[in-house]
Amino acid sequence: MKPASDAAGRVRLGVGAVIVLALLVLAVTVVVGVLRSAAVPPPAPVATPTAAVEDTEVYVHVSGAVTEPGLYVLASGSRVADAISAAGGFGENADTAAVNLARPLSDGEQLVVLELGQAPPAGAAGGESGGGGPINLNTAGVEQLDELPRVGPAIAQRIVDWREQNGRFTSVDDLLGVPGIGEKMLAGLRDLVTV
Repeated sequence: MKPASDAAGRVRLGVGAVIVLALLVLAVTVVVGVLRSAAVPPPAPVATPTAAVEDTEVYVHVSGAVTEPGLYVLASGSRVADAISAAGGFGENADTAAVNLARPLSDGEQLVVLELGQAPPAGAAGGESGGGGPINLNTAGVEQLDELPRVGPAIAQRIVDWREQNGRFTSVDDLLGVPGIGEKMLAGLRDLVTV
């Protein structure tokens, strides 16, 4: 028979082997986890869809000599012909020759279709009733500028403020210096304003 100290030594050796084996499994698990996390690329940033949504639609108020006047939501890039069609077509007495059906629409504009022989409203600008010609950026007040498509009272006031701070507009392109007016808005205003 072997002494008790031999049996105790074997037990200690067995327990030590189990502990070493457990530590080895733990170390391998940690190393595998680190390698897997390093191989996975970080998630791509999620783009907010608000800009895309804003550019996909235009709101147009169609009034005057059309079958069904009202507010219409059309696809971005729509033309006056699309707005007239959405409003049920021209009314019976519409002055169709005064309407440029090929003109692109701007978000927030009012499209007024005149009746035959009807004079455009005083100070009208931008829409099809704008027979008075382009608005002069150097002489127009806030009320006139507010009638332009996509220009509300706040941007109209900024245009007047810019003129007071910087002097006369020397070019329509100077509108890019007005806060809130970018290339897209300038493109929609270019034919409606002058200096």
